[in-house]
Amino acid sequence: MERNTRQRDAIRQVFEETPRPLGPHEVLEAGRGQVAKLGIATVYRTINSLVDSGWLVPVELPGEAPRYERAGSAHHHHFSCRACNRVFEIHGCPGDLRDLTPSGFRLESHEVVLYGLCALCAAP
Repeated sequence: MERNTRQRDAIRQVFEETPRPLGPHEVLEAGRGQVAKLGIATVYRTINSLVDSGWLVPVELPGEAPRYERAGSAHHHHFSCRACNRVFEIHGCPGDLRDLTPSGFRLESHEVVLYGLCALCAAP
């Protein structure tokens, strides 16, 4: 069992306060606002521990390193900003995709990723 430390608490708080998937370096930057000497190795160890415990889940987008978000969210998809590389949750789903599935195939799950510019990057 891991000890609760200021660093671990800061990392958990970052995920609690940020409503979108985060990469380890985003967690490091935000966590240093609470614990100035937070290191990337601690961030990776803590993320791995939080995934193992089921508190975080990985968000894997094609061709990118995983990001992480709190477990327990309803089914949703993601929007990836091509300018700032941040990823955002999209609540909702296009629905039943069985009509797109080839004949004889059995659909088990799906992931929809939208790409473009987030509101901040798209602003004039």
